[in-house]
This record gives sequence, C-alpha cells and structure tokens, in this order.
Amino acid sequence: MGLGKLVNVPLNPGVPSIEVDRDYDMFFTICSGVSDLLHLAALKGWRERCKTTVCWLVEFYVKDISVYKSCMEVLSKFDHVIFVFNHNEPLRRIIKGQGHFLPGAVDTLRFSPYPQLPKRSIDVLSIGRRAPVVHEALMKMAREDGKFYVHDTINALQAYDLDEHRSLLANMAKRSRYFIVSPGKFDKPEETGGQNEFGHRYFEAAAPGAIMIGMRCANNKEFDKIFNWEDAVIEVPFNSDAIVDAIRELDRQPERQARIRQTNMLQCLLHHDWAHRWEAVLNMVGMRPLPMLQERKERLRDLAEIVRKAPFEP
Repeated sequence: MGLGKLVNVPLNPGVPSIEVDRDYDMFFTICSGVSDLLHLAALKGWRERCKTTVCWLVEFYVKDISVYKSCMEVLSKFDHVIFVFNHNEPLRRIIKGQGHFLPGAVDTLRFSPYPQLPKRSIDVLSIGRRAPVVHEALMKMAREDGKFYVHDTINALQAYDLDEHRSLLANMAKRSRYFIVSPGKFDKPEETGGQNEFGHRYFEAAAPGAIMIGMRCANNKEFDKIFNWEDAVIEVPFNSDAIVDAIRELDRQPERQARIRQTNMLQCLLHHDWAHRWEAVLNMVGMRPLPMLQERKERLRDLAEIVRKAPFEP
C-alpha cells in the first residue's frame, strides 16, 4: 500500500500532538515532499485558527499523482500551494486552492564572497550527483593540469550539523572558480518520469560568483526565464569529456570570466535571495512585510553596489 493511501487513517506521525490555541494571520509550512503532509495530523486546528494557509511544496513528480491521491486531498485544504517545480499543471487542476510557481533561492549574504573576497583556490567544485564521464574527465584534468577538483567521495552520508554543513558549502562555493550544475535527479529518469526540474544548486553556484558549467534545465520555461543572462550556464553535453576543453577555453578569457562572475552575483543579490521569495509569499496573501525584510533587502542592494564597483576578480 502506498504512503498516500494511508493519509485518511489516523496515524501518529511520530511527533507530539499540538493544539493551535490562538488565531494567526497565516499558517505557512514547507514540505520537501507530499509525505511530509502526514505531520499535519499532529497539529490540531491549523486550518480553523489561521486566516490564510500556505504550503510550499518543494519536490513532486507528476507521475506519482495516482500514488498520493489522499495526500492531494490534504493539499487541497490550503488556500495557496507554492510549487518549486515547473511542471505543475496536473496538480493545479486537482487542488482546490490557488497554485503558484516560485523558484528556489539562496542565502546570498552567506554565500557572497564580498566583502572579504577569499582567493578562489578551488578550480572545480562538484556537489552531489555527477555524470561518470564528466567526473573521469575532471579527474584526468586535475592530474595533468595540477587543478584542484573538489568532489564528494562518500555517498548517502548525513550531515553532523545542518548549519555547519551549509557554512562549509558556502565557504567552498565562494572559493571555487567553476561549479558543476545539473537538473534535479538528472540520472534517475525512473524517479522523475522524465520531468526536468531545477533545485537550489544553480543559485548556490551563482551567488558566490562561481562560473556554472554543466547542464541547463531543458524544456523548462521557468528556468529559461530566471537564468536568462548571457553565459548563465556554460553548457556542455551530458556525460561528455567536453567540459575540460570548455574550462581551458574560459581560462584564456579573463574578461569574460569577470563578467560572468559579476553578473551571477548581481542577479542573486537583486532577485534570488530568500528575502525576495518571502516577499512574494506575503504579496500573494496580501500581508505587509515587517521592517526586517526591508532591512535585509537594503543590505542586499548595498552589497550589490559593492560588487558593481569592485575591480576584476581573478
């Protein structure tokens, strides 16, 4: 029996039951997948005590709709459902509330190399999934050219501490020249049903000014709208050793590199911080932002001005 078939059964989701004992303007929850909706069973009165309700659904593949039919009923209890995935029309037709697309984002203040501007001592950074031929080509380049290629060497390892993990990723990214990017689960078509979606990795690469090299998210109209500047992604064929020639060619073009780095950082500072996404949520439900949101946006604009005026970054 699929997990979605069990939602209507009074299950214990494994967390203490809590009663919402006062009224709120908004109930907002983030679900990494539809199975997270099970946890709502432990929160009593969330729908009745909140003026508006919003669910941010991070990952879902259309092929799984039939498996999670009962979860779709829970999702329909929300006034607004935010999809981070582009292919969401079948879900919009099922749910009762309003459906919206919002892309992922990044903590640009954490990921920005400014104002300290550390040396870019990592030549190529690869996090998570990788194409075998690309990895082998980069390993060969590292041996032959003396490049520093940083990649995962252990699979399916949980982080000791999430905040420390994010800090480490940010510190590596802002010290990287090139950052390998690819659509989500690009090597698992049996899990995605061929659905091409992009996660946070592109923003995590662009915000620190690394040059994104790898795969664009094909057949995804939202990706093309967001990453619409020149050289946003230096595209190389999937599972090809052409990535080495692309890197060597870019290494001969310092002015082009400087432009790419500056543009990547500016786009994230001005459009793709989590502050911009939260502002979009507030606009969606008709709520006024608190002063701290405006303060953060001012910090982002100030940092963007520093990036604009900065000299060439090697």
